Amino acid sequence: MPTELADDQHRLALRVVAMPKDTNQYGTIFGGVILSYIDQAGFVEARRHGAHRWVTACMDKVDFKSPINVGDTVSFYTSTTRLGTKSVSVAIDVIAERFANASSVHVTHATMTLVSVNQDGTPIPFASPPTVHEPGVEG
Repeated sequence: MPTELADDQHRLALRVVAMPKDTNQYGTIFGGVILSYIDQAGFVEARRHGAHRWVTACMDKVDFKSPINVGDTVSFYTSTTRLGTKSVSVAIDVIAERFANASSVHVTHATMTLVSVNQDGTPIPFASPPTVHEPGVEG
């Protein structure tokens, strides 16, 4: 049975600087770049629950509330909101710190579900022993 968790512990999962290669002709970052970073931040949070392959099952609606400009520092804060036996739901908040004046703006919020899978892509309980190991480290 899934366990609902309080959304009270957001942790920094990822921090990047918006670079010119990630922007459109207006100097704002492409939404797809942020979606990719949200996916990575979600993985970082899911990985805390088990050393397995984690795949994205779904991502809820993502509304962009503020643009991200070249030079902004973008932080992705995550928290686990639901635990199943083979999946976790993760909340991600995206905050941009403006390059020009260091003010912070909330860019977007997303919720995603990730599933732990084995080498064949079959869902497995994430509480099971690790199925992936760090290269060069015995496990």
